[in-house]
Amino acid sequence: MKPTLVRPPLKDGVSSPVVTPIMPSVVHASRDPDELDAQYSGAAPGYVYNREGHPNADVLATRIDALEGASGGIVTGSGMAAVAAVLLGLLKAGDHVVGADQLYGRSLRMMSEDLPRLGIATSLADPTDAAHVAAALRPETRLVLIELVSNPTLRLADLDGIAALCAERGILLAVDNTFTTPASVRPFERGADIVLHSVTKLLAGHADVTLGWVAARDPDLAERMRIFAVTLGLTASPFDCWLAERGLLTFDLRFERAQANAARLADHLAAQPGVRRVLYPGRGDHPDAARAQGLLRGRPGNMLSFELDGGRAAANAFTRGASGVAFAPTLGDVGTTLSHPASSSHRALTAEARAALGISEGFFRVSVGLEDPDALIATFSEGLAAARKA
Repeated sequence: MKPTLVRPPLKDGVSSPVVTPIMPSVVHASRDPDELDAQYSGAAPGYVYNREGHPNADVLATRIDALEGASGGIVTGSGMAAVAAVLLGLLKAGDHVVGADQLYGRSLRMMSEDLPRLGIATSLADPTDAAHVAAALRPETRLVLIELVSNPTLRLADLDGIAALCAERGILLAVDNTFTTPASVRPFERGADIVLHSVTKLLAGHADVTLGWVAARDPDLAERMRIFAVTLGLTASPFDCWLAERGLLTFDLRFERAQANAARLADHLAAQPGVRRVLYPGRGDHPDAARAQGLLRGRPGNMLSFELDGGRAAANAFTRGASGVAFAPTLGDVGTTLSHPASSSHRALTAEARAALGISEGFFRVSVGLEDPDALIATFSEGLAAARKA
């Protein structure tokens, strides 16, 4: 008997799986050239090659689209792949882009090193005041890229002012909504043209996938980014998409618990000796407290930062003393993670440049997780006691 080269289809039935199946097949077979042509032209549904799209990515994209009030979102292999789809997929030599001056470190590197190398001019501006962004615009400015909450100092962008400015000048506004998430704000509703995420973080929420997502209000822009992502192979793994979809199903619950923990921890830290300052958008002493209340709809999220007296010695002692908290430069996990920007995300900056941003050797960023809040506060108290001894 000759072996068959065509796998039989799954049996038909009256039931369907409750959980989305993982579909790892790299290629999908068509019956004839006409059918393949129809798929490529969009006249018929289906998949051909996973670099161009696959079922698990589409399921995940549809779920994130629903959260953000978007359609036609694209899942990419990482958050930086989503940033690249925006900046490299939409801009060309001779264009100019303005970025917020406290973007994620790799986004800043792309702005400062990669885009200029390709003939795309860049400028950085303080996004907390639309007037600063306006001052950085040029006749050839095509796009402004901001994060709603800056990393790691948690300052809030003047989203409404910048959106109005971009609309008036005919400039695209791209918003990285990773820190805030659609639970706090949906940028498309406030004038953004493009919204992107590192799905790796709070959306997936378990520190076990690396993914990004990007969507555009204009379908033509979305198609340009999709083609760029396909061409460069910014492909998402089906398994990662499946894990992220599973994580996304508990996103609302995780967000609420982590946010409540963050509010308690911020208030606790603010009352402790040896803590110079605490930055949390839900506190009245935050420099953008009024804006946070309106922009974030009273949902300040799970991220906070604080600064210790005592510099690097105190920082070292704190991380060792708070041994129940992972010292790792990430965010959005189910567990609380602690990041030290001076030795990680902002290590490439001079001490003077870090100081200008308000980042000292005693400065920490905290992504608050789902632990018992009393146990979490006890762990931080142990770290603070060790820091004071140092």
